[in-house]
Amino acid sequence: MSIDGLERARTDETDGTDAADGTDETADSTAAKRPGDAANDDASDLGGEGLVLGYPDAEEPVVDGESIAAAPGAVTALVGPNGSGKSTLLKALANQLAPEDGSVLLDGRDVHSMDTKALARKLGLLSQESTSPNGITVEDLVYHGRYPHRGFFERTTTEDARAVDRAIDLAGCGHLRDREVGSLSGGQKQLAWIAMVLAQDTDVLLLDEPTTFLDLHHQMEVMEIIETLRDESEVTVVVVLHDIEQAARLADRMVALADGEIRARGPPEEIVTEDLLADVFRVDADVVSTDRGPRVTPIRARHAD
Repeated sequence: MSIDGLERARTDETDGTDAADGTDETADSTAAKRPGDAANDDASDLGGEGLVLGYPDAEEPVVDGESIAAAPGAVTALVGPNGSGKSTLLKALANQLAPEDGSVLLDGRDVHSMDTKALARKLGLLSQESTSPNGITVEDLVYHGRYPHRGFFERTTTEDARAVDRAIDLAGCGHLRDREVGSLSGGQKQLAWIAMVLAQDTDVLLLDEPTTFLDLHHQMEVMEIIETLRDESEVTVVVVLHDIEQAARLADRMVALADGEIRARGPPEEIVTEDLLADVFRVDADVVSTDRGPRVTPIRARHAD
């Protein structure tokens, strides 16, 4: 979730109630969930049913009637060519895009019935459009992730400080803690933004192309963060990735899209095939199974007859 989104979550606290049903929000809150905490409750369910998704300037929906379920407590990777609907689908799951039809449910509750703060306690989003104010340090940025857990006039608590420390440690950006975000490289900024989302202590984490435009070192760092979440916590992760080998190595389940349609879904060893690469990505390729997942060797691009 962006800083703007977290600031909206902050303002929702002024009346102390859930805008969707008027109940006291304190009754709905739970202890902060932490990566690696063995005492976590069961993983959260997130899914969309019959989703029709589009934009005001588009004549046709980008996604038309598709359904998706994220594997609870696991990593689900959305893959497909540019314009296939991956990011659009992720925005709908994050309540950043209202469906024209269909619904998105988080633990059985429609996300569009939840106020911003209540949703931000359950679901974190790292989008492609992340921006931060000038002059903010990495530590200050990460503290923005704690707004959903605090009252409007409350100061930061010891628990906030612990959550920030955990997030910075997991993201591997402790050496950047006092640096201004604007002075960082693209890869360093991405680690700082991931730390901010981790500090939300959410049950669900959505990541939109977190490795795009990063050098190989920072790509691996981001992958390692997601692997740690998968192996040491019950966080449900949905990630959009361009690199199909990265997705296959990282994910427990993959969903392949093309032209707004889900063409295949399942474990990587079943999804990453030469036939799928030809159908979805329009490339001829060799696929070989390895201990680290399928290895893809592209041969040639396919062209329309």
